[in-house]
Amino acid sequence: MPESRIKDHATESREFLHRTVVVALVVIVLLGTLVTRLVHLQITNHAHFITLARENRVKLVPLPPTRGLIYDRNGVALAQNRPTHSLEITPERVEDMEQTLADLGAIINISDDDLKRFHRLRKQKRRFDSVPIRVWLDENDVARFAVNRHRFPGVSIQARLLRNYPLGQASAHMLGYVSRINQQELERIDTSNYSGTSHIGKTGIEKTYEDILHGKVGTQQVEVNALGRVIRVLESQPPVPGKDLHLFLDASLQVAATKAFGGKNGAAVAIDPETGGILAMVSTPGFNPNLFVEGISTAAFNSLRNSDDKPLFDRALRGQYPPGSTIKPFMGLAGLETGTIRFKKKKFCNGYYQLPNHGHKYRDWKKQGHGFTDMKKSLVESCDVYYYELSHDLGIDKMSYFLGQFGFGRRTQVDITGELAGLLPSREWKRRSKNKSWFPGETLIVGIGQGYFLATPLQLASATASLATYGAQITPRAVQQIIDPHQIGPEPLPQPVLAQLSIKKKQHWKQIIDSMIEVVEGINGTARKIRTNQYRIAAKTGTAQVFSVKQDEEYDEATVSEKMRDHALFIAFAPVAKPKIAVAVVVEHGGHGGTAAAPIARIIMDHYLLGTTK
Repeated sequence: MPESRIKDHATESREFLHRTVVVALVVIVLLGTLVTRLVHLQITNHAHFITLARENRVKLVPLPPTRGLIYDRNGVALAQNRPTHSLEITPERVEDMEQTLADLGAIINISDDDLKRFHRLRKQKRRFDSVPIRVWLDENDVARFAVNRHRFPGVSIQARLLRNYPLGQASAHMLGYVSRINQQELERIDTSNYSGTSHIGKTGIEKTYEDILHGKVGTQQVEVNALGRVIRVLESQPPVPGKDLHLFLDASLQVAATKAFGGKNGAAVAIDPETGGILAMVSTPGFNPNLFVEGISTAAFNSLRNSDDKPLFDRALRGQYPPGSTIKPFMGLAGLETGTIRFKKKKFCNGYYQLPNHGHKYRDWKKQGHGFTDMKKSLVESCDVYYYELSHDLGIDKMSYFLGQFGFGRRTQVDITGELAGLLPSREWKRRSKNKSWFPGETLIVGIGQGYFLATPLQLASATASLATYGAQITPRAVQQIIDPHQIGPEPLPQPVLAQLSIKKKQHWKQIIDSMIEVVEGINGTARKIRTNQYRIAAKTGTAQVFSVKQDEEYDEATVSEKMRDHALFIAFAPVAKPKIAVAVVVEHGGHGGTAAAPIARIIMDHYLLGTTK
């Protein structure tokens, strides 16, 4: 018989009690942890989690403002927001994206660039946001899609406002253009004010006045479901639209000036001498700014960027050219005002000039020379030798100081981004930039607007306007008025900076202007071909060398390639008695200012003063 085991009830009771205590302690610890966590969630961070819960169903949606418009002086629209149809896809509603894109391409032309832009934008948006695949659909595109719409769930045609520039190439450089905001711009702009906005001013006036044109973003408080879809609008604060700009520019004059170049490369600037308002600013060739609004194709951009004619380059603001003989009226005035020369003092021109004790010959454009020449004749016939000697007598220091008063060598501070300053040489400039001394021969070359001397067409027009008004200097301005649609009357603009050049004798200015009249009306005037009986013109022609000619060589235009021919320049203002327009024209590789640039200026002046392009 097996031995029975005797139970120890006391020991078992102690073990059971021990285990019960341990389990109870564990339970208490767990309960304590749970209670602590609940206190943290429900009391300590109550406000935080209530906010998160509310944001799961209430969202703030930005309402982008409507961009302000740009008009010319007569109310002609230069930059407008044009309604357009856009083919858009909502990714979450499309089961097979690749097949959908292929089927769409069969009925509507979708380029590779359209596809690239679509895939790029798709990554930046949420799945339930619509993404444009094609913009600027025409009526035929819309009709073809409407017939096939049942085949494309998640694809729709939306009405959008896109920036449009009616003048196209004629106003591209001055107005600039808007395009999609890139990463670099996102880092510098106020992202809260650009919420919902996809475009920003890239160049020209569109960029300079971006803050005014853009407006202020609005907000809409909406209720959304778990997927983020809007169920209803709870509250709305409308956006503030951008303000409109009215320019001094005359749209018809701008178009006429562009056409006047006839396909030649160059620039023209026309200014109202009284107000400083820019009446026309042309840079040819231009480009179509509308191509950039939704993203230009790679092929089209490369074609513009790699073109030898540089259509993307703004010649009016950034083109720096030797002013050539257009600088001679200012040089003559410097000689008179400083007492270096008298107006009727004659000097003999035999076709070249030599510095004392130097054998180098500085040649005149007229090989046989001009004979005895006073200042009037020197301007009418554009005698180089006269200004070689005058430059030598003045010296580079006086020249730099006097010409600098007319704005050469510094930016005009026009209200358009991208302006360059040109270059007014001086003794200090050469020492600072080249660490070399100044030579007397360089003074002679600067005196006829060559050598290191560079000026922009805008600088030449501005200086001409100052000459026309006997030294009054007004900062050139593009914008005449800023109009807020919600206010009555235009907003006040900062007054243009006005300065008055020091005049020793007004007679000196009149003598220079009278001589410039003879450039057009004189029998030997270099611009006599543009003379008119309807108003009087004061002008000066100019020719700027592209390359230097050796001492024993002659410049033969017929044997020189077109790209190496001289630039043609021309400055003028009219009517002489009460100037209303000052013009500067540069025709690249045009040859002679009187034959290539002057006729363009005449067309510009005729159109503005007479209302004709004859």
